[in-house]
Amino acid sequence: MATTSHPDAGRILGMSTAGFTACFAVWTIFAIIGIRIRSDLGLTETQFGLLVGTPILAGSLLRVPLGILADRHGGRLIFAATMLAAAVATFLLAYATTYPQMLLAALGVGIAGGSFSVGVAYVSRFYPPEKQGLALGIFGAGNVGSAVTKFLAPFVLVAFGWQTVAQVWAIALAAMAVIFYLTTRDDPVHAEQKRRGEPPKSAWLELEPLKNVQVWRFSLYYFFVFGAFVALALWLPQYLINVYGLDIKIAGMIAAFFSVPASLFRAYGGHLSDTYGARRVLTWTFLVGIVATFVLSYPPTDYVVHGAGGDYAFRLAMGLPGFIVAIFVLGFFMALGKAAVYKHIPVYYPNHVGSVGGLVGMIGGLGGFVLPILFGILLDLTGLWTSCFMALFVLVSVSLIWMRIAIAQMEKNAAGAALAKLPPFPEMQDMPAPVAVPKTGTSVLTDWRPEDPVFWKTVGRPIARRNLFLSIPALLLSFAVWQVWSVVVAKLPLVGFALSTDQLFLLAALPGISGAVLRIFYSFMVPIFGGRLWTTLTTWSLVIPAVGIGYAVQNPDTPYVVLLILALLCGFGGGNFASSMANISFFFPKAEKGNALALNAGLGNLGVSVVQFVVPLVITAGVFGALGGDPTMAKGAAGETPLWLQNAGFVFVPFIVLSAFASWFGMNDIASAKASFAEQAVIFQRRHNWIMCWLYTGTFGSFIGFSAGFPLLAKMLFPEVNALSLAFLGPLIGALSRSGTGWLADRYGGARVTLFVFVLMMAGCGGVLWFIGIKDQPGAFWGFFGAFLLLFFATGVGNASTFQMIPAICAKEMDRLMPGADAEARRRQADKEAAAITGFTSAIAAFGAFFIPKGFGTSIALTGGAEAALWGFLAFYVSCLAITWLVYARKGGLLHDVERARRGAVMRPARTA
Repeated sequence: MATTSHPDAGRILGMSTAGFTACFAVWTIFAIIGIRIRSDLGLTETQFGLLVGTPILAGSLLRVPLGILADRHGGRLIFAATMLAAAVATFLLAYATTYPQMLLAALGVGIAGGSFSVGVAYVSRFYPPEKQGLALGIFGAGNVGSAVTKFLAPFVLVAFGWQTVAQVWAIALAAMAVIFYLTTRDDPVHAEQKRRGEPPKSAWLELEPLKNVQVWRFSLYYFFVFGAFVALALWLPQYLINVYGLDIKIAGMIAAFFSVPASLFRAYGGHLSDTYGARRVLTWTFLVGIVATFVLSYPPTDYVVHGAGGDYAFRLAMGLPGFIVAIFVLGFFMALGKAAVYKHIPVYYPNHVGSVGGLVGMIGGLGGFVLPILFGILLDLTGLWTSCFMALFVLVSVSLIWMRIAIAQMEKNAAGAALAKLPPFPEMQDMPAPVAVPKTGTSVLTDWRPEDPVFWKTVGRPIARRNLFLSIPALLLSFAVWQVWSVVVAKLPLVGFALSTDQLFLLAALPGISGAVLRIFYSFMVPIFGGRLWTTLTTWSLVIPAVGIGYAVQNPDTPYVVLLILALLCGFGGGNFASSMANISFFFPKAEKGNALALNAGLGNLGVSVVQFVVPLVITAGVFGALGGDPTMAKGAAGETPLWLQNAGFVFVPFIVLSAFASWFGMNDIASAKASFAEQAVIFQRRHNWIMCWLYTGTFGSFIGFSAGFPLLAKMLFPEVNALSLAFLGPLIGALSRSGTGWLADRYGGARVTLFVFVLMMAGCGGVLWFIGIKDQPGAFWGFFGAFLLLFFATGVGNASTFQMIPAICAKEMDRLMPGADAEARRRQADKEAAAITGFTSAIAAFGAFFIPKGFGTSIALTGGAEAALWGFLAFYVSCLAITWLVYARKGGLLHDVERARRGAVMRPARTA
């Protein structure tokens, strides 16, 4: 890159900043017009929060793909196209009359938020590294568009209505797009590529830097400095109205007073980062953020001090002037921090500014979506308006701690040799160094050759089977703990918990979201820590939610927040699947992996059925006597009956302890399976990793989501039927079909079986819709139940077949990716990637445990029925069928020749991971 700025850099920066200001003004338009829309449509707080957050979510998610497009095709074209698309959606918003139409339009409005990553990639190419901090700070000052909306939109809204606001803002954005395109030019890098006739880089290569943990650390920083800024910009108007009793005009102006310094001073933050270093600016940002959020989080409190001369009463509460000053200070340092974060990106990743900047911007933008929802949840749980600042205090504290740890680690690595020679304590300076004695044992397998037939028959098979048979019960218990809420939640109202339907569905869904998030991390843990140690630790972790549930459900006055925390902790069980499957995949040869992993996963999935069968039985008796606590009298149609709901957690504890000990003393580690996170992170560059995430979400995501949502859905639709006593049959059929059909994919090919699976799932989903439509007719429940059983059966078969596809895909791809390597090197790399992809896809698919129950709950809340959610699931299965056919199964697809062994093709045994 040149050491001086491009001659047109000033004009480019000015027009880009103006364009981003217009985009940001449109992106946050719902902060003002949303208040009037809520009044017109009579929206609940949840519906209002979703409406305000939808543009933020859409804009955040679009930042990565738009950043990649800007790197590949030039920021000028993509920036102008982004503004035009957002302008069209905003103009059409004025014609929306129903809540679903509003949400659809809000998705389009969100396109404006994606412009940030485009502008960063575009502007940075006109400036040398030593000036990029200031340049990107000036560009980022376009955040002031939020203040423009808050200052001007209330006056237009009061005078002409919210529809006029949408139309005027849309016209202004469209005009800005035209002016921008006519007054700017292609960036130097893209112009040179066009001159040489070079094709754009592959979009997958743009994702390569995302494997670095450093990028995700930057993302957390931006989650606070930008995500919290957007969240507060959206939240402050109603905060000021409700806490200080202001009207919408004054509240909007004060919110704009927060947005202005948090935007304009971003340019000054860029100058400080160029002058003093981005790290120092971030450190001060986080320190001031901790102080400011702590002060703001303190709720109004009355104190009485009992002194010698009598009682002294006083009140601590932040008045409006103090609040404005504190918010101003917080916004000012957020502006400095935003510039400091983006100072790092073009310096560390000059050739991937779009993709890295897009990811960091996406995570930050997601803060603008997630945090307002979190603010609402905390307000409902605590009743404290200041709870939003409590959450921000935790967030900024974690950011500062992580940054200091990373810096300390970097400094330690730089002086590693010198530090390693120092003793632990100064007093040991002159003492002789201890002599390390190498540890010996049989727990680590240093020679492991499962593809060697002689080794496998004489040595490998018994060891592999022992590890498999110890893994299965540990995984079964993990699934049992993960899904215990699917039974407990349905019983909570009977024992006195006063919870709404939405609260119950949220409890049932939360283990899914935490389990899915944990799977992302667990996916990579086995090659780092070893399967034996990791299986033991994760099995022990199940004791925490199991015991916690046992104590919490005994008291109906247990705060809802405690139940939410316990539901999240149940995700420990969900996370274990990713590491368990990755671990077992290393033990078996490719010819037997399909069946081995089908057994591990299928019999492990039985934990869902076990919990739905065993828990309804054990809660009816005092299984643990006095140790288990007293029963709670449950209200039923036949009167009150004793219920030991605590047994739902306690019953699994002894088995968890036994399984943990068995794993430690009976399992093995494989030395050759060791790999760092960076080595495994290569899967993020593999497009088939992301495709298989989509397909496995269709199978396993449906299995675990329907397992969590079916009991409560059946109870609501057919209250006259004791559906809970039958709920275990669905997961049982899904688990057995998975464990019993692994050989189908090994024999006929995973892609062909997967095609058949999605056809069955479409039929099952259609059947559920049909019988819900006639639910008042005799026998409708049994048709509804039968259609769900078909869905569960199909998901089980698909779980096995999709996992069979993964190693077959990796083996086929290694021939292309590693043409110069020998067969053994390709096999080892394929095994490592297949294990990592297996774990990662299972992590993404596990989000189905959250989205399906939550989808049912949201559908019922918005439309009065579950049909809308089911139609969405059906459309998703259609997309899975099309992708499987187009990418893998059709003639010319990646697995077509492998699975059919056509003449001239190399036949590879189907494998699974």
